[in-house]
Amino acid sequence: MKKLNWKFYTGISLISMSIIFYLIAYFLFKNPHHIVEFLIEDIAFMFIEVLLVTLVIHKVLENREKQERMEKLNMVIGTFYSEVGTELLSIIAHMDDGIKGSQSRFSVTDRSSEKEFQDMCDFLKGHKSEFSLEEIEWSKLKSLLENKKSFLLRLLENPNLLEHESFTELLWAVFHLAEELRYRGALHELPEEDYRHLTGDMNRVYGELKNQWISYMEHLRKSYPYLFSLAYRTNPFDHNASVIIKE
Repeated sequence: MKKLNWKFYTGISLISMSIIFYLIAYFLFKNPHHIVEFLIEDIAFMFIEVLLVTLVIHKVLENREKQERMEKLNMVIGTFYSEVGTELLSIIAHMDDGIKGSQSRFSVTDRSSEKEFQDMCDFLKGHKSEFSLEEIEWSKLKSLLENKKSFLLRLLENPNLLEHESFTELLWAVFHLAEELRYRGALHELPEEDYRHLTGDMNRVYGELKNQWISYMEHLRKSYPYLFSLAYRTNPFDHNASVIIKE
């Protein structure tokens, strides 16, 4: 016979204690009408308690758990940009003619106003990339992605990422570009149509990288100013960015 679990024993214990206390009340006060009256009132209020617990307290706890999960996810996203995302974004952004001609928009620091920061983010959200096929450094992209493959695979093993759909989409886009480049032994003298196909894959990665980078920067600016300080000094869109602090 299987042993009964602890929940069953806990339930039996609580019911037994209730019966015992009702019996004590009966023997002390000899007023069953009074006991039944309070029992009915307790049962009536129980539905309100269930409402409070399920709709209010549960929602508060759920929001708190969600915030904790998002904190963990932001740590994972930060690790991604530290290990590969910032460098990958920098390589692609340096080939984007539209970014080259808009450098004044990216000189954001920790002393910049909220409007200046939002102007940069809004520009990136609406920016349409401009690539010249002959200037794309495919070998550089391929080398970086091959060197970081094991790190990217470990990221996919993180169960928390399942709750962050947009970041998962970014990882799949990066993996797809890495596979496309890996299967091509040589990346020079390919047909123009093939270069256009690869550019489309790279552009997909670029768009996802930009969106996640913006969200991550907004999070750092709001919650972790010291991390934001390093992030803007390594801004992948600012060609003059330097980690060295200057006056």
